[in-house]
Amino acid sequence: MPDYRVNRAEALRYLGYAGQTLDAEMEARIDKNIAACEREARPGFVFRSFPIEACERGVRLVGSSLVLEGADIARHLKGAAECAVLACTLGMANEAAMARRKAQSALDAAIYGAAGSSLVESVADACEATVVADAAKRGMRTNWRYSPGYGDLPLALQPEIVRVLAADKRLGMVATESNLLIPAKSVTAFVGLFDADAKLDEASGVKASCEGCACRQNCTLRAAGTPCWKR
Repeated sequence: MPDYRVNRAEALRYLGYAGQTLDAEMEARIDKNIAACEREARPGFVFRSFPIEACERGVRLVGSSLVLEGADIARHLKGAAECAVLACTLGMANEAAMARRKAQSALDAAIYGAAGSSLVESVADACEATVVADAAKRGMRTNWRYSPGYGDLPLALQPEIVRVLAADKRLGMVATESNLLIPAKSVTAFVGLFDADAKLDEASGVKASCEGCACRQNCTLRAAGTPCWKR
């Protein structure tokens, strides 16, 4: 299992930190909440890949009920043969721990929440790295993950993503009537999968190096010296 860790600098950015001096008490409080977040989370992820085809409403994921509407996701998947659908979460244990902190200390709750936001991104990075490795085994390349709520891709997709991935049964994830996810520290996303000989333009976002790649830390291909972009 990947070693999920909070990126402290990222958690501080979520808190609005902009270089202010932190006293020793605050530093200790931040470190304590980060450690607790890592300890109490029960991270998990699932994904499935589907062939794609254009349709009147947007992009259809063949073999599922998902239709992705919007110009931005159409651009993201232009030239792709398949689309991977991802769901990642810190689990209900994190949700319960967050509720306890809200009842006890607004400051601790804010720090814990920021740590959770960073940690779930680490889980999403690991899930994406698994998608990349799985695609590479089939001779395919990938671009980066794109989530509902980005650009013009609607949040209204969340309930159907949960259903298609059985994320309720497999991860304990549900979507509310307002299309928010519970546990709150959860991420869904789409990644395009491209045939090795696909003609790609710059807008495809297919990885051209390991630098700046979100999968870098968890990438088994990079560790083996066979990164996806060299295939």
